[in-house]
Parts: sequence; structure tokens; C-alpha cells
Amino acid sequence: MDLFIDRIPSPIGTILLVSDGEALRALDFEEYEPRMRLLLRRQYGDYHLMPATNPGGLNNRIMDYLAGRFDALDAVPVRTGGTPFQREVWAALRAIPIGSTTTYGRLAAMLGKPAASRAVGLANGSNPVSIVVPCHRVIGADGTLTGYGGGLARKRWLLEHEGVRLPGFGAKRTA
Repeated sequence: MDLFIDRIPSPIGTILLVSDGEALRALDFEEYEPRMRLLLRRQYGDYHLMPATNPGGLNNRIMDYLAGRFDALDAVPVRTGGTPFQREVWAALRAIPIGSTTTYGRLAAMLGKPAASRAVGLANGSNPVSIVVPCHRVIGADGTLTGYGGGLARKRWLLEHEGVRLPGFGAKRTA
């Protein structure tokens, strides 16, 4: 499989964008490139990354988001591997409104699987398309910041960028 990679400078570090030329396949941070490549191999088997500039116009949308035009991510096409359950969780993550947060338990309940909060957490942690599939909007049941593949400082920045008030998490939460 041939995929395209672009590097986007951002206020939170260089973002790696991987595309098939039409849809986003992976989005991660430069220092986590080995992890991203491992996830790509797990999802697609053999692949080849070719440098490209703005494949499919996708990095323009990421840059728009970083500039505060949050709706730029709504129409970003995403094509990922993963299990059916993972893809279900990732779709649910995209439904969390900007400026809102939720918990693993609430997300599991929203999926009709209220006892599956740990499985939801594992799927959330396997998300190959950071930011666009906003796993950063999931917080701990007690309102604290919990793990984020790009690091908690980035999670905090993304949430504050989207208008979530920290550290008290005074923002609205989804049901």
C-alpha cells in the first residue's frame, strides 16, 4: 500500500499526516513516528510512505483547525483499519462537540455498552487519527486529564484551544 506523509509545523510540535491521497489514515506527532509506523503496519501490513505536500488538501484543514476554524475537521475523510468495535468508538469520538468533554463511561453508555468503559478506553488509546478523531476530549470520571498518546501537555493545549476551561473542567460535558 502506498501512502503519503506530510509534516505540519504547529504550536504543539510537528504533526505527521498520513493520507492515501483522499482520506486521512494517520495523524500523530513527530516524536511518536515509530509508534505511528507500528500502528500502520498492524492495520495495513506492508506499506510505503512517500513524502508529499498537502496530500488531498488535508493539511490545510489541520492548519485551519489550529488557527481556530474548528469546523474544518468536520469534513475530513478518515479511513482507518481497526476492529469494528474500535471503529465504532472512533466514530463516537467524532460526535463529541468541540468545547465539550466526556468520560470513558459516558462514551460506553452512548454506544449502548455501559459496562465496556475499559474496552472504550483501549479503543480510544488505539486511535490512529489524533485530533481529527478527538480522543483528547475524553477525560477521567473525576474530571482529571487522563492519558493521551501525544502527552498531557498537548491534551491540555487542545482542550484549551477548543474552549474547555481548565484546570477545573468547567466546560459542558456530553451526555
